[in-house]
Amino acid sequence: MLRRSLSRLCAGEEKRVGTRTVLVGHRPVADTEAYVAQKFCDNRIVSSKYTLWNFLPKNLFEQFRRIANFYFLIIFLVQVIVDTPTSPVTSGLPLFFVITVTAIKQGYEDWLRHRADNEVNKSNVFVVENAKQVRKESEKIKVGDIVEVKADETFPCDLIFLASSSTDGTCYVTTASLDGESNFKTHYAVRDTTVLCTDEAIDTLTATIECEQPQPDLYKFVGRIIIYGSNQEPVARSLGPENLLLKGATLKNTKKIYGVAVYTGMETKMALNYQGKSQKRSAVEKNLFFRSINAFLIVYLCILLGKATVCTTLKYVWQSNPFNDEPWYNEKTKKERDTFKVLRMFTDFLSFMVLFNFIIPVSMYVTVEMQKFLGSFFISWDKEMYDEEIQEGALVNTSDLNEELGQVEYVFTDKTGTLTENSMEFIECCIDGHKYKDCMAEVDGFSQPDGPLKYYGKAEKSREELFLRALCLCHTVQIKEADQVDGLVAHPERKYTYISSSPDEIALVKGAEKYGFTFLGLENNFMKIRNQKNETEMYQLLHVLNFDPVRRRMSVIVRSSTGKLLLFCKGADSSIFPRVQQEEIQQTKVHVDRNAMDGYRTLCVAFKELTEKEYDKIDRQLNEAKMALQDREEKMAKVFDDTEADMHLIGATAVEDRLQEQLAETIEALHAAGMKVWVLTGDKMETAKSTCYACRLFQTSTELLELTARTVGESDRKEDRLHELLLEYHKKLIQDLPKARGGLKRSWTLSQEYGLIIDGSTLSLILNPSQDCGSSNYKSIFLQICLKCTAVLCCRMAPLQKAQIVRMVKNTKGSPITLSIGDGANDVSMILEAHVGIGIKGKEGRQASRNSDYAVPKFKHLRKLLLAHGHLYYVRIAHLVQYFFYKNLCFILPQFLYQFFCGFSQQPLYDAAYLTMYNICFTSLPILAYSLLEQHISIDTLTSDPQLYMKVSDNAMLQWRPFLYWTFLGAFEGLVFFFGVYFLFQNSSLEDNGKVFGNWTFGTIVFTVLVFTVTLKLALDTRFWTWMNHFVIWGSLAFYVFFSFFWGGVIWPFLKQQRMYFVFAHMLTSVSTWLAIILLIFISLFPEILLIVLKNIKEKNHQVTKRLPSSGTSTIFMLSQTSSNHSFSWSE
Repeated sequence: MLRRSLSRLCAGEEKRVGTRTVLVGHRPVADTEAYVAQKFCDNRIVSSKYTLWNFLPKNLFEQFRRIANFYFLIIFLVQVIVDTPTSPVTSGLPLFFVITVTAIKQGYEDWLRHRADNEVNKSNVFVVENAKQVRKESEKIKVGDIVEVKADETFPCDLIFLASSSTDGTCYVTTASLDGESNFKTHYAVRDTTVLCTDEAIDTLTATIECEQPQPDLYKFVGRIIIYGSNQEPVARSLGPENLLLKGATLKNTKKIYGVAVYTGMETKMALNYQGKSQKRSAVEKNLFFRSINAFLIVYLCILLGKATVCTTLKYVWQSNPFNDEPWYNEKTKKERDTFKVLRMFTDFLSFMVLFNFIIPVSMYVTVEMQKFLGSFFISWDKEMYDEEIQEGALVNTSDLNEELGQVEYVFTDKTGTLTENSMEFIECCIDGHKYKDCMAEVDGFSQPDGPLKYYGKAEKSREELFLRALCLCHTVQIKEADQVDGLVAHPERKYTYISSSPDEIALVKGAEKYGFTFLGLENNFMKIRNQKNETEMYQLLHVLNFDPVRRRMSVIVRSSTGKLLLFCKGADSSIFPRVQQEEIQQTKVHVDRNAMDGYRTLCVAFKELTEKEYDKIDRQLNEAKMALQDREEKMAKVFDDTEADMHLIGATAVEDRLQEQLAETIEALHAAGMKVWVLTGDKMETAKSTCYACRLFQTSTELLELTARTVGESDRKEDRLHELLLEYHKKLIQDLPKARGGLKRSWTLSQEYGLIIDGSTLSLILNPSQDCGSSNYKSIFLQICLKCTAVLCCRMAPLQKAQIVRMVKNTKGSPITLSIGDGANDVSMILEAHVGIGIKGKEGRQASRNSDYAVPKFKHLRKLLLAHGHLYYVRIAHLVQYFFYKNLCFILPQFLYQFFCGFSQQPLYDAAYLTMYNICFTSLPILAYSLLEQHISIDTLTSDPQLYMKVSDNAMLQWRPFLYWTFLGAFEGLVFFFGVYFLFQNSSLEDNGKVFGNWTFGTIVFTVLVFTVTLKLALDTRFWTWMNHFVIWGSLAFYVFFSFFWGGVIWPFLKQQRMYFVFAHMLTSVSTWLAIILLIFISLFPEILLIVLKNIKEKNHQVTKRLPSSGTSTIFMLSQTSSNHSFSWSE
């Protein structure tokens, strides 16, 4: 019977794959042989990465996949296996420190996840079993269980909504924890189960649910429920997203609901979304910053190999003299004489590698990670990026991209909700070509327009009413009592408020209300409206053909109280005009175009009357499409397409969407900072163009180049015409213009500014040309034109086309850093495609901010995020990287030079404790504090002078030139340290009593000068002093002195040789040593000090010259200006 019924219900459907069958309440249906039991996962949520048993091996495996960690592990093993000059502790302890710090951080984060999981998994829920409520832990829910959820509780798994305490079978939920949307969403119970609203009634339900396998899209669900009644044919009903209650959502304003679990545990949509949240982090290591680090690492690795090779070669040159090879006081053992020379050479090479391996900064990676993680909090804590209206500030979802905020070249932005407020206000409408702008008198219909608009006249009364009924009926607006909705402010004269996912719809319903037709709500599938005569009209809602970004329209089919069947449709003019009578278009098109030029959002309204026969056919087709489990969306789209044809145009609406505050100033600042701003929108060209002029993206002097359906034409020759236009624009922008002078970074601002406008249909021709037109070079020519324009407007864009544009620019030569910013679900694809994705916490839900790397409340906050935070993050981390390489070169170069004076015997210059502690303790905290707190230019100056952003653009501070400067500086200081102390030791007696210092004293003096010099170098570079900088810089130096006294002042029982015993204290008894240390520190830092002084003199002269023409400027003012720019001159 079951198979027979199903085959009849789903006739013609192909064999299904990837579906699941759920028995509601685990009650078997009549034909049990037709059901094969399926296994589903339990309802445990596991967001943690590790368990107690696998933490150590799994964490170690992940850490040693990093090249630097693996390299130091190999070095450590070489020290253990081969007889090397330094103890394995010298490389093992720093490696152990790095691995341990990272493991503790990751372990703590995972412990927090375990704790959060347990809170969810152990929470109590109520399951209906045998007509009774049974309390269970959430993790014990199984697929098929009927669960009861009460008001203000969260759903423990993904449920199909069966019944509620509301008689109409609806409930309200908020999904703030899923997508950040705090507004109420209405969900509907299955029509046939709404009456089963008690434990006893719901327990009598016998049904099966067939639905798709779990997938992460929160807004899509395809399924059907088959209900079996006693002695009745089974009834099949379609299931969609409106019937699915998602885990993590909260029940509101409904006493209780019953639902059946369809997805549990790690198969819920919430869990699937969190698993795939960080799409970009896998690519972080390939970004600009890490590419530079890896290039520098290769250089230093080559230096390391070169040093080891030179020392190995010179050792055997030195030992070619028999006296040097085997002096009388150090004869070789038999084993050493019998060892193969090649093996000895290889062992010596490894020993030198170990001796010099500290040139590779192992602790740099952990410092960079800490800097990124801790630095991201400064964005979240920024009070200037806090929005009082939504009571939220900036949000950081990915801290790995902080430095890329300072390198952005292209900004791709959505328009609605991003450049505009997405706060809609009904402005005017036109009916049959007649414009209406004022309120309507109660009896006489619309009032005459005032001013010069009076000549428009009026449409027929019946057409006016039809238009307003269309506005009142064609939408998905819900009505809620004002006192029951949090955070929504109703009209003072109304006791209810409108709720909708789209602000446009609320604006249109309010517009109709202004003109006398009021929407009163939906009750038992009947829409109620009050007309101008204060009469209530009832319309049965038969079908809603929902809006989607591809169709760009939505429709409803209703039956009036007189039995008349009507289809009302509203949508973009480009999607409505081809579907209405052509003779009706022109009179409305004039108004639509003019409204778009004024910057208003326009929608066209159409209708058609249906016969019973036509409706029956549509109803049957819609129900068949809704029942499909495979390709449901495609089948629905085809039915929608066929239904919304041969309509009659009634009129159009104009809605104003105000520009965001400080929008023009922000865009001008981004332009001044050398960034190109592209607007990618689905709006009409005229509306978008007007917005671009209003926000100063296009200036009055900007020459606009158009590649749209209007300029290309609709004829068969449109590809030829497109080719002609592309060549014409290419000649104008690239061939005829003189080349920009070299040396100017981002010098795209030409004497004549050009802007480009392109629409979606023309873009499709360019990106997907037909095979026979020989236009494979369309894309490259188009790209060259785009890159020469100061601003680009792409209108009528589908979400996928937005991502294609971003990908096209991202993959151009030089791989420019791209940033996408948007506020809606249609912007997610371009946000994920760009290097940096910014979400606006707007009114179109939180899908954009949920999928972004950073989220900000308003577009204006982008200015500070990029010009201040981005600039500073890049400068700090670039300085951190260069400083690490510099201080390690200073550290190891004296060790290399020392080999020339000890017969290449691999004798260490420094004590093992110093080798171990140098990167971990003595020099780590000052650079970390610098990289978190430094402001070489004040934040106010950075935001007010956008051109400063260009000084660090194009990865300026991690190029070869600054890298070589730091390398030569390190080499110079290393030479000063070694030879300065070497010349000091030319005096055979450094003490009054005639005693001489030994080799450990020599190394300790070098090391003391080294630690003080590299720390004071950082102090010289610091422009923004805080108590923390003072504490870590002077504290590190004090700790070094204290440690040296402590380490040399105690006889340590675990050491075989007490070679450092009293060395440091003894060394400081010599006045010559004190003078030498101070002199060498000064000589090492002298080039830096000289450079700073010269630059400041030059900067001061420049400031004075600038002020001379202004005779009224006081000297005090000049000096203050000089000092304010003082810091910047040093940083160049």
